[in-house]
Amino acid sequence: MKRIAVDIGGTFTDCFFTWDDRYIQSKALTTHHNLSVGFREALQNACQKVGLDVQEVLSQVDSVRYATTLGTNALIERKGPKVALLVTAGYESSVPLSRGRGYGEGLDHTDQSNLPAADRPDALVPIPMIAAVRERIDAVGDVVMPLDENDLREKIRKLVDRGAQAFVVGLVNSVTNPAHERRVEEILLEEYPEHMLGAMPVVLSHKVAGRKGEYVRWSSSIIDAFLHDVMYHGLSSLELNLRESSYQRPMLVIHNSGGMAQLNSTDSLQTIHSGPVAGVSASEHLAMQADLGNVICTDMGGTSFDIGLVVQGGVKHYDFNPVIERWLVSVPMIHLVTLGAGGGSICRYDRLHHTVQVGPTSAGSNPGPACYDRGGLNPTVTDADLVLGYLSSERYAGGNIKLNPARAKNTLEESICDELNCSPIEAAMMVKRRVDANMANGIFQELRARGYDPRTFTMLAYGGNGPLHSCGIANILGINRILVPPFCSVFSAVGAGNMHQLHIHERSLFMYIYDSTSRKLLADYDRFNTIVEELEQAGRQDLLRQGMAREQIKHRLELDMRFGNQLVQTTVVSPSSRIRSMDDVMALIKQFSADYGHRFGKGSEAPEAGIRINTVRVLSYVELETVRFGDIAPRGQSRKPPAPVERRKCWFVDHKEPLDTDVYEIGQLEPGHVVQAPAVVISPVTTYLVEPGWRLELGEHGAAWFTRIGVANPHARNATTTVGESVVA
Repeated sequence: MKRIAVDIGGTFTDCFFTWDDRYIQSKALTTHHNLSVGFREALQNACQKVGLDVQEVLSQVDSVRYATTLGTNALIERKGPKVALLVTAGYESSVPLSRGRGYGEGLDHTDQSNLPAADRPDALVPIPMIAAVRERIDAVGDVVMPLDENDLREKIRKLVDRGAQAFVVGLVNSVTNPAHERRVEEILLEEYPEHMLGAMPVVLSHKVAGRKGEYVRWSSSIIDAFLHDVMYHGLSSLELNLRESSYQRPMLVIHNSGGMAQLNSTDSLQTIHSGPVAGVSASEHLAMQADLGNVICTDMGGTSFDIGLVVQGGVKHYDFNPVIERWLVSVPMIHLVTLGAGGGSICRYDRLHHTVQVGPTSAGSNPGPACYDRGGLNPTVTDADLVLGYLSSERYAGGNIKLNPARAKNTLEESICDELNCSPIEAAMMVKRRVDANMANGIFQELRARGYDPRTFTMLAYGGNGPLHSCGIANILGINRILVPPFCSVFSAVGAGNMHQLHIHERSLFMYIYDSTSRKLLADYDRFNTIVEELEQAGRQDLLRQGMAREQIKHRLELDMRFGNQLVQTTVVSPSSRIRSMDDVMALIKQFSADYGHRFGKGSEAPEAGIRINTVRVLSYVELETVRFGDIAPRGQSRKPPAPVERRKCWFVDHKEPLDTDVYEIGQLEPGHVVQAPAVVISPVTTYLVEPGWRLELGEHGAAWFTRIGVANPHARNATTTVGESVVA
C-alpha cells in the first residue's frame, strides 16, 4: 500500500505517508494564503525521512486523500458569491425566519441563555435575493399547480440584474417529486448559458438533501452554493499542482459522513469538519482492532478541541440535522462537539468574573503563540504550558520551532497578571485549570447527554496537544486510563488514510410499519423495496463513476423510525435490505423496539401508538485496504526506563511548590518502559505530561498508556497486575 493522507488544521498541516510497510508522519505550519504550500512542505518532510523524491512518490502512490478546512474558513470569513434563492410562492420567508431559531443556532450554552442579546448571523442570502416561483407539488408528489415558466423567467432576470452569481432552487416537496426543480434548472441554463455568465452554479435542493423539512434542506443548499466557488477553485488548483508533480490519479476528498469520494462526486457541504471526522474514523478503526470497548475521542490541536464518541461494537453516532457555523442543515454527519480550546487558544482577563478566560479565538499559525516570537501579542495555552515548565524551548517540534520563555511571561504579565495582581506562574496555572476544565466539561456533557458514565470509557488523546493535557482532563472526569494512539499528532490524517469510499443517499417518506388505527402491519412491500432499490442504484452509480468494481460495492440500509407521532426518532440498521414477508416486518419491529429500549430504557416502547418510518437511508461503500496498528496493549512486565536527559522544575495543579520532574526523549524509551510521575516525555511531534498520580507505559507501534496509580489496568496482558506496583529494573 502506497498512500498519502493530509489533514489541514487551523495551525498545522498534518501528513501521514504510507510506503509499503513503512508509516511516516510529518507536520508543517498551515499556509492559509495558499494551502498547497503547507501541503507540499509537509509532504516533502515525509519524503525526506525515507530518502525519496516527491515526484517519484506521487507517481507511484495509489491515492492522495485530503481533509480540508477551506469550507470552514470561507464560512467564518463570509467569502463566497452572491447567492439567489428560488422558492415556492408563499415560502419566501422560510429562510429569513429560520424556524424562529436563527438567533440561537450555533451559540454556546452561555449565549443561548441570553437570546435577547444574541445577534443573528449575517444572511448568506439577503431578502432581495429571494424570489417566489409559482408552482406547487403536494406531499405525495402530485402536481397541484403547474410551473409558471413565463413568471419564472422574469424572476430569474431580475435576480441576475441584482448581481446573482449562484442559484439555489428550493421548492416544496421536491424530495417526493423533483420535476419542477429540474425544469427550473433547465430554464436557468436556457436563459443564461455558459457563454453568457460563465459556469454559474445551480444547486437543486433535492440533490443536496433527500429528507423533508424545507428550511434545513434550503439552508443546506445555500451553504453548498456559497462554498462552491472557493471549494472548486481551491481543490482544483491543488489537484492541478499534483498533476504537475506526476500524480495522475483523481484526488480523493474526505467527507464529514465518514467516507470519501473524488472531487467530481463531492458537495461542498460534505467537506465541513472533515478533518475531525477523520480522527473519529481512525478511533473507531483502532478501537475495533485493539478491542478497547467504549472510547471517547479527544483531539486537541492548535486551534480547537474536538470530541467524538465510539461505543463498543463500532456503532457511529450521526447528527442528521447538525448545526454548521450558525445554520441548521440536513446532512448526515458523524457527531462531533468542537470547543475553542487548543494550544493556540488566546487567554484573557475576564472582567465580569475576575478570572481568566480561554478561547474560543485562536492565534493560529500566523503569528501563533507569543512564545513563537513571530509577532503574537496575546498569551495562549502554549505560552502557559511553557511557563509551567512542560515544554522545552530548544526541542519543541523537533527543534524546528524555538520558543521564547521570556516572551511568554511578558504577555501573561501584560494581559493577566497586572489585572489579577498575580505572578506569571499563578496566571499560567489558572490558564491550565481553566482549559482543562473547559475540555472536561465538554466531554462530561457529551457523555451524560447520551446516558454514559465517563468512568467506563477509555480516553483516546491525540492531536499535537492531546498527550500534554490528557491527565488534567481525566483527573476532573474520574477517568482511569488514557490511550495515546500510534501517530497521535497526525491521527486525523491517519483516519483520512484509512477511510473507505462511501456515499449516503436518503429519502423522506411517511410509511406505517404498524398502523394502530387499523391494527394492520405493512403490506405494501413493493413501495418500500422500490425506494431502497433507487437509493442503492444512486450509490452504485456514484461508485462506478469513480472506477470501483461492481462486485466490490456493498450497501447498508438504515431507517429513521418512531412510535406514532413522537418527535424522537431512532435510527435502526435494518436486519435485511428488502421486505418480502411478514417475518421481515416483524424482524424490523423487533430490532427497532430493542434499539429504542436500549436508548430510553426497557419498557419505554409504545407500539400501541403505531410504528412508522420517516426516512430511508442507504450507505453505499467499497472497503479499501487500511492501516494495521498491530498489538498495542501493554506488555504486562514493566521495565525501568534509562536515566532522564534532564531534570527541571514543573508546576502542577494542587501543588504549591514546583516538583522535580524527569525529562525523557521518546527515542530513549522502548515498549514496556514505564515512566513514573512527575515526568515529561519529549517527541518531535508532541509532549507527554505525566502528572502526579499517573504513570506512562510505552506500548507497541508508538502507542502509550497513561494509567492512574493504584487502579487495575484491564488492558495489560497480565490482568492481575495492579498499576502503581514497583517497576522491575
